[in-house]
Amino acid sequence: MGCTIYLDVDGVICPFSPEGTTGWGSPWQHANAGLLPVAFAAEVVAGLNSLARTPGLRCVWLTSWEELAPQYLCPAVGLKGNGWPYLAAGGAAGGTGWWKLRAIQDDVEETGPGAVAWVDDQLAFEADAQRWARFLGRRILTVSPHPRRGITPTELDRIHAFVARPVF
Repeated sequence: MGCTIYLDVDGVICPFSPEGTTGWGSPWQHANAGLLPVAFAAEVVAGLNSLARTPGLRCVWLTSWEELAPQYLCPAVGLKGNGWPYLAAGGAAGGTGWWKLRAIQDDVEETGPGAVAWVDDQLAFEADAQRWARFLGRRILTVSPHPRRGITPTELDRIHAFVARPVF
C-alpha cells in the first residue's frame, strides 16, 4: 500500500524559460534531451534521485513526454527515472476533461496506493483535479510549481516529508 508519486516534466523538472538562478541559488543547468534543449536545477535531479530510493515508493511519469521522459530526459539530466512507468494520454479512459486527471484516477484505482503525491505545474488551474484531491484528503499531496521556476527547495521538502510519513 506504499506511496506513488506522479511527476510531470515541463514546468516541474524543466521550467519554461527560467531566468536568473534556481531556487537553490545555483545556475540553471542546460542539456539536450534528444528532441529539445532543457533547463533544470541539478538540486531537483539530486533530490528526486534521493526520493526515488525511498522504500515502498513507486515513481510514475505523468507527462506529455510519455515514454520520451525515461528514454531521453533521464540520461540528459542524470535522473535515474529511466525504469519508471509512464501514463499515456491515449491510455486514459475516454471522456472530457484533463487527460492527466483521468490517467491518474485510472492508475490509482488499478494500483491502490496508500498515498499519492502529484506534482504538475498545471494543477493549480485544474478545478476537477482540485476537487478530486479534496475527496482524497490527506491521502494526497498536490504540488503545483510555478512553471518558470520548477520544483523549489520548499516544495521538494514537502514532497520528501509527505512520502516519509505514514498516511494514517
